[in-house]
Amino acid sequence: MATIDRGTGRGVDSVAARAALDRLRRADGPPWLHGEVARRLIERLAPMRATPSRIVEWWPGPGGGDELLRAAYPRAARVAVEPDAAWAARRRAAARRPWWLPGSGSAVVVDESARDVEIGRAQLVWANMALAFVVDPPTLFARWHALLEVEGVALFSCPGPGTLRELREVYADCGWPAPTPGYVDMHDLGDMLVAAGFAGPVLDQETLTLRWQGAEAALVEMRQLGGNTAPGRFAGLRTPAWKKRLVDALQARADADGSIALSIEIAYGHGFKTAPRLGDGTPVAVSLDEMRAMVRRSRSSR
Repeated sequence: MATIDRGTGRGVDSVAARAALDRLRRADGPPWLHGEVARRLIERLAPMRATPSRIVEWWPGPGGGDELLRAAYPRAARVAVEPDAAWAARRRAAARRPWWLPGSGSAVVVDESARDVEIGRAQLVWANMALAFVVDPPTLFARWHALLEVEGVALFSCPGPGTLRELREVYADCGWPAPTPGYVDMHDLGDMLVAAGFAGPVLDQETLTLRWQGAEAALVEMRQLGGNTAPGRFAGLRTPAWKKRLVDALQARADADGSIALSIEIAYGHGFKTAPRLGDGTPVAVSLDEMRAMVRRSRSSR
């Protein structure tokens, strides 16, 4: 099943997304691009002066950035929410490795099917590049909001609609279905955050230009990032003749030195959970944990 906005053609096919996650799980670690984006994402925490005591890492297996969070907040309790049981098992196995090896480190590990009460409330939800494989971002944003304490923050990164613009042009020229899903732009992401209850969402984007020695090398690495999750993608396998046509069409766009450049748009966003506002006689549900957090803030402000 895929979620598709009929007005924009956006959507991610759930079967393709699951296959992409399985492919990433069989790799040695997260794609190198995810690691670079995680480094840029954690820089956005510094101006917030965040000192979380509990962090929920959403899909850190495919997303990466765990080592950066552990270094930035060594005293924080961490809960790793992985996409499924197989990803969670991989994370637990990595945690048993010596502490000096990449991927090691203690954290409570659950998979996405866990009840939120088992995950607990946090001051920070971190999600690096996870939204690329999410079928229903608005529902996920609402879940993050429920996981946060008042004044907690959700911080995330994801591909934007400008990603692989050059490759999409090649596919369009050949009359083929799109090679990528229709990634959500940052303005719509902001609207989704507000609808989920977040206050003052801040979003920005940047475009990274990646370069390879040739079309073959570029396509191999693009597949390592997860593959095509577009609902309208080609069904079944392609032939060697089709691949040659793709390689030739992409190589025809090479620079004078034969190198291929592809654009990757990255969107960064964060939103805060604020205290519930009391309306004129409208009932407002406040959990016990939220009440305790509000009392702690009131005492500290005196």
